[in-house]
Amino acid sequence: MKSACAGILALLFIPLAFAGQPPTFATGDGAIRGYDPVAYFIMGEPTPGKNKYSTKWQGAIYRFASADNLSLFKSDPERYAPQYGGYCAYAMSKGAIAKTDPEAWSIVNGKLYLNFSLAVQKRWQKDIPGHIRAANNNWPQALN
Repeated sequence: MKSACAGILALLFIPLAFAGQPPTFATGDGAIRGYDPVAYFIMGEPTPGKNKYSTKWQGAIYRFASADNLSLFKSDPERYAPQYGGYCAYAMSKGAIAKTDPEAWSIVNGKLYLNFSLAVQKRWQKDIPGHIRAANNNWPQALN
């Protein structure tokens, strides 16, 4: 069963595992699919952002639920932006890149990490420190 799961996970990461990816994962809704990165820290939950509270950072539009959250982000974007440009932290630990689901998130040591899905997040949670070490070694070279 483990090898079947690993094979399925590998297939999930293939669509974005091509060279030359942008430094920030974004959709038409923006980075984090339009969710507010500051809200994960302040409210403790994924919160959709609003178009009127937005800013561009590292090539992507970030949206926020309030003017206060926008201001916090602008004052320290490195603190609030998701790690690995918002790409899946578990995939990055494997040297690949994958899109993310705003509902599959965690804050570890004051940093926001996103995952491809809630199922992938369960694999991530089995060894968060090990996955972070591996992902840090792979970032940002995995984009190339």
